Amino acid sequence: MTRKDARMAILDKGARIIHRKGFNHSGVQEILDAAGVPKGSFYHYFKSKEDFGLNILDYYAVYLISRVEILQDKNGQPIKRLKDFFDGFLLFFESIGCELGCPIGNLSQEMGDLSPAFRKRLEEIFLMMRSRIEGVLNEALRDGAIPGSLDARETADFIINSWEGAIVRMKVQKNTEALRLFDRMIFGCILKPITVHNKGGTGNGKRRKAKSNG
Repeated sequence: MTRKDARMAILDKGARIIHRKGFNHSGVQEILDAAGVPKGSFYHYFKSKEDFGLNILDYYAVYLISRVEILQDKNGQPIKRLKDFFDGFLLFFESIGCELGCPIGNLSQEMGDLSPAFRKRLEEIFLMMRSRIEGVLNEALRDGAIPGSLDARETADFIINSWEGAIVRMKVQKNTEALRLFDRMIFGCILKPITVHNKGGTGNGKRRKAKSNG
């Protein structure tokens, strides 16, 4: 195993173990054994366990970026792409018995108060996610598909915050009801598509405005 392969094996196995057990409950030796890397070689690849943890966050970020590619597909309707993105995670959690949760959310709760370096990197990942969702919402706003009164950035933040909270509840309830409630509230209420109708049955019709003028 080359040095590069060994480092990636440690990250891959470490990410899986930390996702299941948390950062502080995952031992270095346990991770090395799972990766098949010789004992005592951990510090050849990482300066400290915290440095390793920050690299794990980067590992998770790469995975998230690969998942958000669906949001960049201009061939589909923006809100449908966003819903498909979250639906994919809902099906994943359902398939594994509503366990594990979001690794970024898990580490935010575990390490947010303990490590400034973790906190900074975690926020960068949340901001990356917000940027992707904000872009989809701006696209929907330009299309007139969602209420014009919505602020894309604030709505993106709210969606992320609501999703992370729903995942926490899912882990406690051991069912997907919290995720399905998220879906109903976000896509059935807040981002409910604006319908086009004709006034009096004639003319081209106008999109219904988010707020009535009285």
